[in-house]
Amino acid sequence: MKSALPKVLHQVANEPILGHILTIVASLGAATRVVVVGPGQQDIAGFSKGRGAAVALQETALGTGDAARSALPTLEGHAGDVMVLYGDNPLLTQATLNKLLAARAGGADLALMGFKPADPTPYGKLLLLANGDLDGIVENRDATPEQKKIGFVNAGGFLLDAKLLRTLLGELKNDNDQKEYYLTDIVAGARKRNLRCVAVEVPAEDVLGINSRVELALVEGIMQRRLRERAMLDGVTMTDPETVWLSHDTKLGRDVTVGPNVVFGPKVKVADNVTIKPFCHFEDCTIAEGAIIGPYARLRPGAQIGRDVHIGNFVEVKKSIIEDGAKANHLAYIGDARVGARANIGAGTITCNYDGFDKHFTDIGADVFIGSNSALVAPVKINDGAFVGAGSVITKDVEGDALAVERSDQRQAPGWAAKFRAKKRAEKAAKTKSKEKT
Repeated sequence: MKSALPKVLHQVANEPILGHILTIVASLGAATRVVVVGPGQQDIAGFSKGRGAAVALQETALGTGDAARSALPTLEGHAGDVMVLYGDNPLLTQATLNKLLAARAGGADLALMGFKPADPTPYGKLLLLANGDLDGIVENRDATPEQKKIGFVNAGGFLLDAKLLRTLLGELKNDNDQKEYYLTDIVAGARKRNLRCVAVEVPAEDVLGINSRVELALVEGIMQRRLRERAMLDGVTMTDPETVWLSHDTKLGRDVTVGPNVVFGPKVKVADNVTIKPFCHFEDCTIAEGAIIGPYARLRPGAQIGRDVHIGNFVEVKKSIIEDGAKANHLAYIGDARVGARANIGAGTITCNYDGFDKHFTDIGADVFIGSNSALVAPVKINDGAFVGAGSVITKDVEGDALAVERSDQRQAPGWAAKFRAKKRAEKAAKTKSKEKT
């Protein structure tokens, strides 16, 4: 990945790669989840523990078999099945993993995932018996010319009994060029015992691994397609789906309409019958039923948008509650504030919430009208029904139903503009005449 960040902590749909896998495994009802880490990978260990997984240390990188073996002490006393997965497959689905469970329930002693990629060359070939069961795995470099033609290859996920796994891992040898213990060799160990092994075919995209930024982008594209399709099947209209970017946890209600070029960051929840116009950006916010947002609106963390609220073009809301029916239709910043029901925020209005050291709160009551180009210097309270005249800088609380105006008196000099233009024209003519002489 050419990155200081460990591969499995790079994000797909605003969720670390490893997080996707832990979530899917948890959805299967796994009693224990174990993540194997290498030395110095405290960030992966911390993330895993934060998601409820145990952590096992592989002290030396001696191959996938050794990695699985490193997890066995953590599974001490576990008498059920164990599923072994790779940490860089964020597209795995519950349906795909259920195929492994079904194969095991159907009598297989060992079940693994196989797939048919467009180019099977780099992958281990699955050798099948006449009845379709799995007989073995041969790596491409060791395969015969005939075996290299096999298109059904190893995807890397296993399911078997914990006791059998311990036995087979204990028998692994490292007599290969890499001097590593390969997890795939457990198939040979199972076959030596005449145990039944089954390869379950799964969709190729479900088992795509990530080893570069290019592959990360490819997986992101697939994940986005899935998230969009799920949203549209659940009742969301997207006028140009390929330009809408969702997070893994985006929640969109029914009859929501999303225009082009909208980005949903993490922790966004949108209720029913919301209209989101083009070029909006959301993160860690909630939008209630009937709201109209955008175009070009930005909702930052802590924004809570009430029912039938209008947030228009070039309006930014951060850590603020916008109550039912309020409107901020254009060119405004609302931060660390409450905007009461049915209040109207005029164009160019800002809440001056930061003094260089601390954030302060602006409380705008119900039915308040804030005139255009007003600055509300927090902490300040505009009580219910008050009006603030356009161009005002409000530094003191405003009483309910009062009019607050803070601006210099307008002065007028009759005829000044005509005299000014005549003077400037004369000056320009004089400069032109001087240049002609030279």
